[in-house]
Amino acid sequence: MKSKQQKNNKQNLEALRHTAEHVLHTAMQNLYPNLKKVMGPPIETGFYFDFDLEGQNISSEDFPKIEAEMQKIIDADLPITKREVSAKEAKEIFADNPYKLETIAKIEDEGAKITFYEFGSKDSKYHDTDLCKGPHVESTGEVKAFKLLSVAGAYYKGDENNKMLQRIYGTAFPSKEQLQKHLDYLEEAKKRDHRKLGQQLDLFTFSPLVGPGLPLFTPKGTIIKEELQKHIEKVCRNYGFQKILTPPLAKIKLYKLSGHAKKFSEELFHVTSARNHEFVMRPVQCPHQTQVFASRMRSYRDLPIRYMESEKQYRAEKGGEVGGLNRVYAINIEDGHSFCRVDQVKDEVKGMINIIKDFYSALGLWGNHWISLSVRDYDHPEKYIGSTEDWDVCEQMLTDVNEEMNLEAKRCEGEAALYGPKIDVMFKDALGKEVQIPTVQVDFATPKRFDLYYINKAGNKVPPVMVHRAILGSYERMIALLIEHFAGAFPVWLAPVQVQIIPVSEKNNSYAQKVASTLKKNEIRVEMDDSDNTMQAKIRDAQMQKVPYMLILGDREEKAETVSVRLRTEENKGALPLEEFVEKVKDKYLTKDLELW
Repeated sequence: MKSKQQKNNKQNLEALRHTAEHVLHTAMQNLYPNLKKVMGPPIETGFYFDFDLEGQNISSEDFPKIEAEMQKIIDADLPITKREVSAKEAKEIFADNPYKLETIAKIEDEGAKITFYEFGSKDSKYHDTDLCKGPHVESTGEVKAFKLLSVAGAYYKGDENNKMLQRIYGTAFPSKEQLQKHLDYLEEAKKRDHRKLGQQLDLFTFSPLVGPGLPLFTPKGTIIKEELQKHIEKVCRNYGFQKILTPPLAKIKLYKLSGHAKKFSEELFHVTSARNHEFVMRPVQCPHQTQVFASRMRSYRDLPIRYMESEKQYRAEKGGEVGGLNRVYAINIEDGHSFCRVDQVKDEVKGMINIIKDFYSALGLWGNHWISLSVRDYDHPEKYIGSTEDWDVCEQMLTDVNEEMNLEAKRCEGEAALYGPKIDVMFKDALGKEVQIPTVQVDFATPKRFDLYYINKAGNKVPPVMVHRAILGSYERMIALLIEHFAGAFPVWLAPVQVQIIPVSEKNNSYAQKVASTLKKNEIRVEMDDSDNTMQAKIRDAQMQKVPYMLILGDREEKAETVSVRLRTEENKGALPLEEFVEKVKDKYLTKDLELW
């Protein structure tokens, strides 16, 4: 849980950025009198505001004049006041703004209060009145450091059937030092952007014919996906998981029973055919896996039964929210479940925590993490399925696991899953950005929904407990994370090309081919640059592709049957016997070592 001081800092920063957003749209009104304000909240990294500019277009080249106008409003140090207004008055003020009128009507229907925030006198150039719930700082002068960052198109309400608006993003901080630190972070993040590096390194692409949100992985990108899958499956097999395969389609009834049809009602892809087939593309894998368990009579001696699979799920996300690999329509998910007895739950959860540790240690992420233990919102039990008694048992089990494994998990009330409490692991990447992927969730409710059971010692039917676990999560999101975490310079075991062979001249090509053949026989991923480019150009190209090792092969190496090794870090390791180099690379691959040498 966050400390009181952290919460206060976050609230103060939100108020500051909310005020900066109002300063922005006031400046825009002054510069573009015909615009219509739409909406724009503070967000985690700053703020944005959407404008209907009535056919006018702005670009980042317009930012200096907008920022100059914003600075005038800040320098005026205008007090910010709040007042409650009637729906009638609100509609009169925004009589010519259909976006605001729609919002006012919604607030009116909900029976909520309508509040305005304003600064500057009505006859002043720097006057602003806007529909707003707050919070804000005391005056515009408190906005000490701000910056406009980008402009983009955005459909009204995120619906592609609505009008395209112009959205300006910005940020604000209490000091110029904090702002500069954030801008430096953004600059580094831009260099690491997985969309940019994915194109540069030829890892994935998108096609307008295939459609947005449907990434196509190239041979190099596919290698990364397959290496991740091989590793997670190997780790999971060590803990007793067995691989299964289930189809991407199912009857809607399956998801009605599980509760997912309601939860994902707007995100389901429905599939029909001329032969009256009616299916749903699966939004999750859990329900399918219950049916593998249900396919045979199970004894208490058979449990735990552990399934894993890496297959696609499908979510009809809003078009405006789809982008890069982080939000797609077709998602490759690494998913698994354990069906077990109540007395086995704690050991199952412990095993899954150890899987998370083993997997993320090979990526260098374990150790720079924190863990949350998410329990229910005790004031609102209606938000969850399952009995109170089952919830009590589940939460106590996870509490015991936390203590027995010294996880030092933070207890987070109200963050549990629909069907049970969970343990989540949050990592920090190379930029310090927090990412949550692995999760372990204890579920007493779903097996009962599907009437799953095993036969206990007394010969009675007993529902199993279902422990959900996602270790890697979405392959798309994981690959995006790793591209940015490593800045494209993957460790040896993940690198699509592990070795680039560079013959010094054409007469060395024959020896280079022999070396390449030896590496391939040892299952080392290798490419050879026998182009007409200079050796320095070849080295530069290999470094741009972030290949871990370059082998420079000239007359001296050919005569001695050695290889001259150069690292992508520009470090030269000199000549080595080929067999020694092969063993070095194989060891790096097998041990998942993060160091090049």
